[in-house]
Amino acid sequence: MKSSLKAQEMRLAYMMLLPPLLIVALIVIFPVVANFWISFKPVELADLRTPEPVARERVSLNEADGSVEVQYRVRNSSTRSAITGVTMTDALPAGFRLSEGGEGCRVDGATLACDFGDWEAGYRERLNMVFAAPSGFFSSGTDLTDSDPVLSGDSKNPLLSTNFTLDNFRRVIEQREFWEVLKVTIYYTVFGTLGALFLGLFAALLLNQSFRGRTLLRGLFLFPYVSPVIAVAFTWVFFLDPFSGVLNALGAHYGVIDGPVNFLGTRAIPIEFLGLTFEFPLALASVIIFEAWRYFPLSFLFILARLQALPSDLYEAAEMDGATPMQKFRFITLPQLVGIFSILFMLRFIWTFNKFDDIFLMTGGAAGTRTLTVNVYEQGFAQLNLGAGAAAAVITFFVLAIFMVFYFIFMPKEE
Repeated sequence: MKSSLKAQEMRLAYMMLLPPLLIVALIVIFPVVANFWISFKPVELADLRTPEPVARERVSLNEADGSVEVQYRVRNSSTRSAITGVTMTDALPAGFRLSEGGEGCRVDGATLACDFGDWEAGYRERLNMVFAAPSGFFSSGTDLTDSDPVLSGDSKNPLLSTNFTLDNFRRVIEQREFWEVLKVTIYYTVFGTLGALFLGLFAALLLNQSFRGRTLLRGLFLFPYVSPVIAVAFTWVFFLDPFSGVLNALGAHYGVIDGPVNFLGTRAIPIEFLGLTFEFPLALASVIIFEAWRYFPLSFLFILARLQALPSDLYEAAEMDGATPMQKFRFITLPQLVGIFSILFMLRFIWTFNKFDDIFLMTGGAAGTRTLTVNVYEQGFAQLNLGAGAAAAVITFFVLAIFMVFYFIFMPKEE
């Protein structure tokens, strides 16, 4: 009896879990599977619309000889896919007879029926038909254009076909700038993540102390994270503007720079250090600094919560042993933060790697700031190649998957 009751409870639990599991599958799993499917299809954005036959009609009345001329302008809506078995029907007034034109068409009672066969991609034609109208038609005031022609046909959607190809992946990988884009993505992700963690640690250590105005300062530190991205992005664009930006104005005023510097439009500037000259990626560094500034509050909140949970007796014992503040930070604070650092690094790495809006709003991917996510947009929407865009997204997925494998293998454990 107990076993039967337990089985019923398990079935009930599974039935209650089924709706949320289906919702998760529809929201998460289905788009991922669809993206993988499209990445192996030779489709462009225009192929998403199923080809269909289209017709427009124009009517000319000739009351003198009792005829009506109807011109049908027919076409295939797709320039890539053919349509098979195209037919058309149109309602006609009673007594109409087809007297000229209209190959493959016939009048059956009050209906014009046409069989056009197959239309190749991009097909278009003008069909002129002359009808003999009954004597009372011209005085009846009937308008032939009141009834629209109805067309039908069969066409194959390339997304649902069984044709698969690797050309999309070849197109993305064989691009001249692909490996440069991948390198920029890694630089942007790693340094943006580390910058956010470092600033978050600094802010957490600062606000872990007691002083007047600490609550207000905590609220101000959250401002970059809670502000709309479009607002802060355009604020930084104005701040870094080479002609009216605040940073250039301050640099020129204090003699730091000789002329305006286009921080977001200059790919690299030469810098000399210890007798060596190297190219510094200015635009990429600017967007990395923006990334670290905008997202450090998340790290700040997590680290501050962990710091406030640390037992104070550890610091009291260390102080009695004569430990300096740096020693307490190195041997007590940092080991306690290893776990939260590893989690934050994983989350921020994934989010930064997938980040699109920040770079797109600030530079549009120009001046050496083009990342894989910007490449997905350019392939799929700017160049209208949906298959290549999906392939770029799949490549992004696999790069992140490789990172996750290494992360879980070498993930540091909190002591």
